[in-house]
Amino acid sequence: MKSVIVLLIPLFALFGCGNDGVVAPAQSTTDAPSNADIIRNPVAANAVTPADTARVARIHFDEPEAHFGEVRAGQRVRREFTFKNSGDLPLLITDARSTCGCTVPVYPKRPIQPGEHGAISVVFDTSNKLGRQRKPVTLTANTYPAQTTVYLEGTVIE
Repeated sequence: MKSVIVLLIPLFALFGCGNDGVVAPAQSTTDAPSNADIIRNPVAANAVTPADTARVARIHFDEPEAHFGEVRAGQRVRREFTFKNSGDLPLLITDARSTCGCTVPVYPKRPIQPGEHGAISVVFDTSNKLGRQRKPVTLTANTYPAQTTVYLEGTVIE
């Protein structure tokens, strides 16, 4: 049994790495980077020269913190964080997460063109939450740096 395994390992190494007839998709002939290029390499998509961090998508929030004041436990608080793409490339948000399931963000799935505005909608369920609350929402996008955090803050009373 041991000798069979010793013989099979080189065969797997030799034949296991073939492409099995899979052909890579054709590359685009346009100069504009695809959404996949933007996500994979946000700073240097389709770049021939070293990355230029000055020419990227930039997300600028009007107010990076939203204060909801004092609310009763069990209420749902909804706030919108408006932003502008103040960069030179289309802004593509790929993820928005909070630290717990009580805070749910919704973000635009389409690219936001330079100069355009957009909004992140956040709903905070105050059930079983008492006292001062500060909930972060971290966005991942093709910006530099790749992550930006906004905060929902207030106090939950009984």
